[in-house]
Formats: sequence, structure tokens, C-alpha cells
Amino acid sequence: MKRPALDRRQFLRGALVVGAAATVPGMAACQTEEGRARTNPTPGTAAGVPQELIDEAAQFKGSTSNTLSQKQYLETANGAIDRAVRQFASQTGTTVNNVTVNTDEGNFIAKQDAAVKAGDVQDMAFVAASRFVAQLHELGDIEDVTAEVEQLQQKYGAVGAAAEASLKIDGKWWGIPYYTIGGGGWWLRKDWLEAKGIPREQLKSFEDLRDAMLEISDPAQKRYGWGVSVNRSNDGNVLIESVINHWGGSFTADDGRKVLFNSPETVAAVQFLADIYRDPKYKNMLPPGVMSWTDTGNNEAWLAGIVGATLNSASIYAQSKSTGNPVYGQTWAFEGFTGPGTDKPMNAINIDTMAFVVFKGSKNPGLAKVLAKYLVAGDAFLGLAKESGALVYPAYEGIWDTDTFYRTGDPYFPVAHSLVTADLPFTTTTGYNFPQPASSGRNAALSAYILTDMMGEIVQKGTAVPAAVATAHQRIVQAFEQLGIKQ
Repeated sequence: MKRPALDRRQFLRGALVVGAAATVPGMAACQTEEGRARTNPTPGTAAGVPQELIDEAAQFKGSTSNTLSQKQYLETANGAIDRAVRQFASQTGTTVNNVTVNTDEGNFIAKQDAAVKAGDVQDMAFVAASRFVAQLHELGDIEDVTAEVEQLQQKYGAVGAAAEASLKIDGKWWGIPYYTIGGGGWWLRKDWLEAKGIPREQLKSFEDLRDAMLEISDPAQKRYGWGVSVNRSNDGNVLIESVINHWGGSFTADDGRKVLFNSPETVAAVQFLADIYRDPKYKNMLPPGVMSWTDTGNNEAWLAGIVGATLNSASIYAQSKSTGNPVYGQTWAFEGFTGPGTDKPMNAINIDTMAFVVFKGSKNPGLAKVLAKYLVAGDAFLGLAKESGALVYPAYEGIWDTDTFYRTGDPYFPVAHSLVTADLPFTTTTGYNFPQPASSGRNAALSAYILTDMMGEIVQKGTAVPAAVATAHQRIVQAFEQLGIKQ
């Protein structure tokens, strides 16, 4: 029986439909030195499409492509993408139906899988590589885009190793890298630490961080050091898995398929976190309601100026910058902290890449691929980066040096560049190498919030750490086996 088609009602709200006849305010035709037609953008508009891409898109003139865009943290960034898409459609004589979606809401994977199986799917979407690409590939929903990625790397330089680990499966690329997004780093209150005489260089390990956050906490002044939750959220997943990895534990063997979660190292890491949330010694550094936070909880607490440290993407930093929040000028960015299993922070593996995936059976994948090539570089990409606060960075090494903005546009950019271009893999004392290959089973386990459920059992129900870890291990095994990955 044919599976039902994707319900488009959720996606079609606010759709951007642009075509050959679309106009972009403030743009006037002119001639370049080469004599080819292009547009002369005014501030806030997207730049012209390179001639080689106009030529490549000529075969699709008059046709339509349907695409999905991941909703950006700042509305100005959504606008930058919209302008670039409009410009592409206008100059190539095509129509692009581009719909903004939030892949964190609803079951994106299931909806897109149903659409592919029904033969009624968009041509392309851009999604978080580490969270979606392996599962879409495992389900057979996306096309091999190796040729496009190799072409882009020849032109713009290599893609970071973390992005490659998420997008390259069995020697082939299944997503076209778009941009890297600030994530996996720690943000600390510089002024609170300096007031206590705690220098930056003193903060090296997770134990150093925990102890410093306790020292700077003062509930009477609404100052709480530890601004991270282990409640059901992507932020909770990132914190728990990061601590486990730094203690020498892992979801799986280095093949990404054999579950090895229940280990002495994992138990020790989970015990470290459990103590923070259960031991009365650390009560003063926990903000009220921390165990009920979702992904917005730590953002709100940081921007309200009541927490001293949080693990987050650069979204909170970008928000503080864009709104003129005084916390922006009192922020220290850290790549991460060490644990017993490593002598260096491994948070570079948490830097995620947004990537274009092309769906199998779509109507116009060729035009979508040309659009992707336009968006990843040049003024179209620079416009997005500038409108994203300090949240969006190049995916290709060569693009970092195409404009001074990428290096000097914000004090955080050197840290971002270090994370994006880190020498990988990291090897733990237990012999794991990170990042590991893309794993649909791991992605499924994270989507099911097995890690945060484990911490909830420990913190809120008093379950012993070894028992909770053992239960989580069994749930992870089930997640893998449901995908046909036998254990």
C-alpha cells in the first residue's frame, strides 16, 4: 500500500515563492568588467549569481524547485537567505518555492521519509548534519552528492573533519556542506570570575569548571554558576555525551555500530554529573528550575545575567550581541574542558555543519544543486554570516580568508575558527577516536532523549547510577536494532 504523502500544511505557512519575474528592492542591472549582466546590490540585499552558475542553471530555465530552509536563530538571518534565493531565481529565470521550517519541531525524519516513499517530496533541504543525515541515508531517502562536494572543495578548500565525519558515509558524500554553526563551546562570565581572582588559565578540566562555578555563586545576588540542564533537550544531550566522552566512554565502538555505552568510564562520568545535581554541596550553584529547562532555558538564564557558565551554541552570544545585552562584553568563550579520558578538550567534535540534502525521487534536483552551490560562498554567504550575529561560519577552509569579517568581525571568531579547523581525530586514553563515523543508531538514541531520561531517573527518582546506565544501554541497543543494526 502506498504510504501517505507529506502533510504540507505545516510547511507551507510563510512559504517564500520566488521566480524569474520576482523583483528585489534596491537592485539595478549593470555590467561587470567582463561585460556580463549581474545586479548591483544595495546594503542588505544579496549579490549577483556568478556567471558560471547562471550558465549551469540555463538548462533549468523556466522550471521550479521546491526547497526547505532551516529556521535561523535570528530573523535577520532568515531574511538574508530569502534575499539570496530571490536573487538566484531572478537571475537564472527559474522559480524557487523555499519554505522555512524548524526541524526540531515535529518528526521531520518521519515526514520526509513518508514524502519520499510517496513520490511527493521537495527537491532539497538543509539540516543539521550530525542529527539528520545518517538517518535519512539509512532510510534511503537522499541522493549521493559526492560530485558536487568534490567540486566545491576544489574551488573553496577542504571541509572540516567533523563535517566530513557526519556527511561522508562509506566513502560517499550524502550532504553538501553549507555552513558551520557555533556550538559545543562553553560561555563563562568573565567579570564574575575576575571578581573572585580566578584567572582564565586556571580553568582547564571539568573539575576546575565545577569548582569555580561554585565559588562564584551567590543566590542572594541571583548569581548561579552552573547554567546547564540535563533535562530533555538537545543541550542536555550535548552536555551528557560530552562529559562521557571526556571521561573515556562512548556510545559505540569506532565503527559507530557496536554499542559499548555501559562501561566503567561512562558510569564515572555520569556519577560526576549526578553529584552536581544531587549533592547538597553544589546546591547554591544551580539556578531555580534548572531540571525543567528545555533548550531555551539556559539561553534565557544567560541573557538575564543570572548564570556564570553554560554549554551552548553561539546562539546565546549572537543574541546578546544583536540586542546590546551587557553580558556580551563580559563573556569568555572556551573551546571546552578536559576529563580523565583526554588531555585536551574535544568539543570541536560538537561543531555542527548545516548541509543540503537532496531527496530521492524529487522533481528538480539538478536546479536545487546549483542553488546550493550559490548559497555556500561569495556575497550570498557573507550576507548570511553578517546577519547571524556570531553564529554562522564558513564550512570550507578557503572561504575564511575571502573576507576580513570571518577573522575579525567578532572577538569569538578566532575560537570558532580553532574549533572548526581542529586537528582530528581526538583519541581518548581508552582508545576511542572522535569524531566517530556517522551513526543512525546514535542519532536515533539522541532523538529519543535516552541520555537525558537516564539523568532524570538518577536526579529526580534517585536511581543508582550503575543501574540507570545499564537501563540506558539497553534502550540504546533497542534503538540500534530497530534500525536493523544488530548487536
